[in-house]
Amino acid sequence: MGQFARSWAAKWFFFFLSGAIAVYVLRGLEVITFFPGFVIWGLVLLAILAGLLAALENLR
Repeated sequence: MGQFARSWAAKWFFFFLSGAIAVYVLRGLEVITFFPGFVIWGLVLLAILAGLLAALENLR
């Protein structure tokens, strides 16, 4: 396992990314239609932010 996968920010990145994908797929299948679109965008933005933090942490 590389240094990137061990960092705390990378774990949060994969957590938010998998959450966003799960919500997007379930909303598309009309299983959870009550989530507004900004919830998905929020999860995607959190995943991007965590990915950037992981990349910055990896540079140190």
